Amino acid sequence: MPNLGPLEVLILIVVVGVVVGAVVAAIRIGRTGSGSSSVPQMRPATPQELHRIVTQLTRQGRQIHAIKELRQFTGLDLRTAKAVVDGVAMGRDMWSHPAMTRFRPADRDALPHTAGPDLATRVRELKAAGREEQAVHLVRGETGMGEQEARTFVDSL
Repeated sequence: MPNLGPLEVLILIVVVGVVVGAVVAAIRIGRTGSGSSSVPQMRPATPQELHRIVTQLTRQGRQIHAIKELRQFTGLDLRTAKAVVDGVAMGRDMWSHPAMTRFRPADRDALPHTAGPDLATRVRELKAAGREEQAVHLVRGETGMGEQEARTFVDSL
């Protein structure tokens, strides 16, 4: 192995540094998902924005992202955030979960209009999306019906 002079050593160090820097940059881009439009880049600043983002992500079938946004905004634990998002997926309002009461805006008029479609319409939408079990669960949760009654209701729509 030939002896390297100070200039050659310096060039070698610079080249190694550039390569290491490129690898680190590639890893960071991979972790943050830059260039991916799957998760909104802006974080919600208000409860209204949080409601919009969680609802939108849930309707798109991206519950994991909705849970992540909810946890980042509220600091809720994973189990509670999942319960809130599962409720939204079944047609409930995000604010109806007991853990969300402390995050509601003081101005009730500032909340998004949450009186959505009636139960039958929501059940039809879930059935059309191939989510019949969630439809049964929704009916049971909102009406107090038993399993068989709720299934009969869902099947009749």
